[in-house]
Amino acid sequence: MAFGKPVCVLCGTRSNPCRCKVVGPTLGFLAFAAAAVVEWPVGAVVYVFKHMKGRKIMAHPAMVVYPSVSRAIPI
Repeated sequence: MAFGKPVCVLCGTRSNPCRCKVVGPTLGFLAFAAAAVVEWPVGAVVYVFKHMKGRKIMAHPAMVVYPSVSRAIPI
C-alpha cells in the first residue's frame, strides 16, 4: 500500500489569477501537523492543571498556524 503526500486544494479564491490554491493549503497542513505533534501533548498536560490554557494550546495549530501559513502563500 503506497501513501502519497497530502495535497490540499482550495478553489474559488480571488487571491490569484487561477482562483485555486494548492501550495498554501498543503504547506499549511504540513505546518499544522508539525505544530500539533508538539502542542497537543503539551496542551494535554497543561489541561490537567489549567483547563482553559490547555484548550488554547491544543487549538493553536488549527486556529493560528494553519490559517496564517495558508494565507501567506497565494498559490
